[in-house]
Amino acid sequence: MIGRVTKRLAGRTLLMSGGSRGIGLAIAVAAAREGANVALLAKTDVADPRLPGTIHTAAAEIEEAGGRALPVVGDVRDEESVEHAVAATVERFGGIDIVVNNASAIALAPTEELPIKRFDLMTQIQLRGTYLLTSKSLPHLRKGTNPHILSLSPPLNLSPRWLGAHPAYTLAKYGMTMLTLGWAAEYAEAGVAGNCLWPETLIATAAVQNLLGGDEAVARARTPEIVADAAVEILARPSRECSGQTFLDVDVLREAGITDLSKYGTGTELEWDVFVDRP
Repeated sequence: MIGRVTKRLAGRTLLMSGGSRGIGLAIAVAAAREGANVALLAKTDVADPRLPGTIHTAAAEIEEAGGRALPVVGDVRDEESVEHAVAATVERFGGIDIVVNNASAIALAPTEELPIKRFDLMTQIQLRGTYLLTSKSLPHLRKGTNPHILSLSPPLNLSPRWLGAHPAYTLAKYGMTMLTLGWAAEYAEAGVAGNCLWPETLIATAAVQNLLGGDEAVARARTPEIVADAAVEILARPSRECSGQTFLDVDVLREAGITDLSKYGTGTELEWDVFVDRP
């Protein structure tokens, strides 16, 4: 909005799993621009040559965007790590108003080809990690300002096409959605919102580059900023009025009056993301 001075997330504290790169980092930076304090819980203490960016470079980007950052090195699957991250966030910023469940692992192999280690990794990060981070944060969320839980997980599309495509990954991501919708109902009286956000199309991230088709896939993807801008729109809404929903990024932006999506990438032919049916 032209002339808007007040930052929409000013004074609020966001705790995110992951966030060293990709969609998570884009959300963290967008939240920082809107005045949020941002704490990140991630394992990326040291750079990986295959995946640029660490929790420390992410913190620097958050502060460059105008926010205050707290990088916490740890594992979202580990209870002590999560408890430490929650305590450190509260000590540094005075509370927690937003939890973003961003950390995920992906493996799209069919059932007979998927190693059990990959199954365990996905369920532990997506399900156990989401449950741990949110459950340990909830005592603070209940006291927070306009408290929101936002999970980067898809709508529950029960079409056989998606159920049969990669059951293990589907279970892990749908589990995040079901947990979040469950919290929306469980904490409705307390005014804690629970919503899910998913991209309509592929997003140009390292995961897409490395696992889903290289440069060709990236050419058919939008930039992470489309998800980040949609996330800020959701997190700025009153928590008692916006809860229990699974959003696609484009629908959130259209509701906010943003119809020109060209700045997010207009590849020759955009490819719809998994779990999203073409119109």
